[in-house]
Amino acid sequence: MKETFETLIKRISPTLRRISHRLNGRFAFFNDDDLCQEALINLWVMSGKGALDDKTDSYILQGCYFHLKNYIRTAMDRANLISFENPIDEEGTMLEEIIASQDASPARHLEDEMLYEEMRKIGLNERELKIINMCTEGMTMREIGERLGISHVAVVKFRKKISEKCKNLKKEIKKSYQN
Repeated sequence: MKETFETLIKRISPTLRRISHRLNGRFAFFNDDDLCQEALINLWVMSGKGALDDKTDSYILQGCYFHLKNYIRTAMDRANLISFENPIDEEGTMLEEIIASQDASPARHLEDEMLYEEMRKIGLNERELKIINMCTEGMTMREIGERLGISHVAVVKFRKKISEKCKNLKKEIKKSYQN
């Protein structure tokens, strides 16, 4: 009889957490939960393809270990590509120069203010607006939660509420055009 994904995860989760913790010793931009979740996502995909059928726990955990090592290596490579010390284009433009030129743009600031006002009109509160802003900055759910002092699950719930408000606005706009 084929084992369910949930049963497999319950059985190997403690070891998977230890692996995530052990690999996380040197990398400040990941926490143990991030690495564990990455391994679970990989396992979910592999399970969907049937690649875990008839595999031992040891084999599966070893695969998770190698997947996480590769994930960390590639993330570090991406992190090292962009730095303040290295030029980021052929002309030798530094990241500091690009950031400074973007922050100084009055037009950009005006656009942000206009967008902010439009979002307020659809009923987004201050916290929802902060979450949208942090999402556009590329922050993860966990980073947003840490910055706001809430759990990442609460951040996910806020994003769902934001999405629902936007869908309701879209429905209202469609109705107004139909009438």
